[in-house]
Amino acid sequence: MLIGVPKEIKNHEYRIGLTPAAVREYVAHGHSVIVQTDGGAAIGFTNEDYIAAGAEIVDDPAEIFARADMIVKVKEPQPDECKQLREGQILYTYLHLAPDPTQTRLLAESGVTAIAYETVTDRNGGLPLLAPMSEVAGRMSIQAGAHNLEKVRGGSGTLLGGVPGVEPGKVLIIGGGVVGTQAAKMAVGLGADVTILDRSLPRLRQLDDLFGGRVKTLYSTEDAIDRLSREADLVVGAVLIPGAAAPKLLTREHIRNMKPGSVLVDVAIDQGGCFETSKATTHQDPTYVVDDVIHYCVANMPGGVARTSTMALNNATLPFGLALANKGLAALQNDPHLLNGLNMHKGKITYKAVHDDLGATLGLDYLDPLSAIQS
Repeated sequence: MLIGVPKEIKNHEYRIGLTPAAVREYVAHGHSVIVQTDGGAAIGFTNEDYIAAGAEIVDDPAEIFARADMIVKVKEPQPDECKQLREGQILYTYLHLAPDPTQTRLLAESGVTAIAYETVTDRNGGLPLLAPMSEVAGRMSIQAGAHNLEKVRGGSGTLLGGVPGVEPGKVLIIGGGVVGTQAAKMAVGLGADVTILDRSLPRLRQLDDLFGGRVKTLYSTEDAIDRLSREADLVVGAVLIPGAAAPKLLTREHIRNMKPGSVLVDVAIDQGGCFETSKATTHQDPTYVVDDVIHYCVANMPGGVARTSTMALNNATLPFGLALANKGLAALQNDPHLLNGLNMHKGKITYKAVHDDLGATLGLDYLDPLSAIQS
């Protein structure tokens, strides 16, 4: 199979779909790889590195889209990229379709077979291709929050860890999954006063054991969100419904009642955001203010540490990518967890949560993923 790796074109996105080491693995399995010129240069992967790994370097991204059997990316294809995709081609990348009707429509029109990293599962019910970026984003959420609490950034001037004689800042984390856990680790490390809300009692027990009393764990209720958001210096939104739009857990009224100069970091923004006032921002212009509360809603947070993120992502995506390259669509039939990653096929939505959010709006039909592949 011919694997194509275009350079990412989203604002301040420096990650790349394949590292040179991953290219070497594809080549070792008998596949060919074409990589766009300087696709990884911003994070230290040179054209020479890719050539040494067995790739061909291509100047024009249109040539990559035209020639490749499978396109491997990091972020969702932008409109110009969607228009270059075609039926019979595999797209393997993050998609986050539920809050993005334009991308969904364009992918349907292309007829491409689109496999979303964020909905591939594992035998434990986890999301193995989302997890590494969730780990990065969770850790970055505290860095971003601490930075924007500084007075020069418009924040309240609160140091999360406090100092002797001054109480630490209060961090509220809504959601106790991968993002929430990693955010809590960073916040605890800084010495902050940390509370995690979740609706899974077994998960709250795990977190209580993990942190040994250094983090407060509370069952998530409207009362808890209202009370704790009023007291918080930093709120991290870390909720996820796989493939679906994120629920709006912090309303405009909650935000209006927060302390002036407090900070919201919405890690769920790729799925539409979990705060009512959230709107996607970029690394170039990462924040805005609503009701005296700073909002940080960067839609590709891990792109800020692109080298670490690229290597972590490739560690997770490589085995599934090789399966697709080796077996084509038969890999989906052989692996129900990879099949769960199928979101679009020949103009049909094949992921139920996406269809529930967008199917009626776009007039697109739903087809069971296995039936789609077998047909």
